Amino acid sequence: MKKIITAFFLIVLSINSFGQSSLHSTKELAGLFPTKKITSRYHNNWAQKHYNKRIQEFKKEPLNLGETVFIGNSITEGGLDWSRKFGIEHIRNRGIAGDVTDGVMKRLREITYFKPRAVFILIGINDLFSLRHQEDNPDLKYDKIVPSPEYVGKNILKISKIIHHRSPNTKIYVRTLLPTRRTYLQKDILSVNKMIKKNEVKGFYEVIDFYSQFVDSNGELILELTKDGVHLNDKGYQKWIDFEKPIIKAFQMNSD
Repeated sequence: MKKIITAFFLIVLSINSFGQSSLHSTKELAGLFPTKKITSRYHNNWAQKHYNKRIQEFKKEPLNLGETVFIGNSITEGGLDWSRKFGIEHIRNRGIAGDVTDGVMKRLREITYFKPRAVFILIGINDLFSLRHQEDNPDLKYDKIVPSPEYVGKNILKISKIIHHRSPNTKIYVRTLLPTRRTYLQKDILSVNKMIKKNEVKGFYEVIDFYSQFVDSNGELILELTKDGVHLNDKGYQKWIDFEKPIIKAFQMNSD
């Protein structure tokens, strides 16, 4: 039976490019993406513009059936071609710099429509940046704040539930938030990560603990893995690949 399912999956992938060409001309495909008016109330002005720009890019190169999708913000977007990085075919980048959990929920229709084989989610750090008041941290430019770390954790659970209900055969992984070198975010990151781990028992997703892999003894992002205290450098992305590649390969073997 497994051989039959695998053969069917490969056939779907092989003919998918033909199917996509016909879908591109339909209103159905156009309706999978948010309009320019649909952005999160918690996006700052730059993030709203970049969000719309990335959505237009996604429209030009929509997903195919049965792929693996990485969902996130600038840390995910910055990985560029994830298939090339991992040496594994059919991994698609759906990261948007500046995005927040609300923004992800508004763009899930494309992802669930194409029934991905798996999704890997890393989102929430921008929510926490916006949570910290600008007067307390002058380097922050956010003035629209999310209510609490609990709000962020609940949104991450909502994202996984939406994906599960619309695409029940999709395997969902939620990565814990990475540490940063911004000390004022440490407590919030720990709060969100605690919720991510606690909500795993609800059965919608499996946790991948990125935080433990990237944190130093002071609770900060390991210095040699970051270019600015938040985003990863080349060494950081290589550590990501080394840590997660066995997980992806194991999943693929078990699902074949």
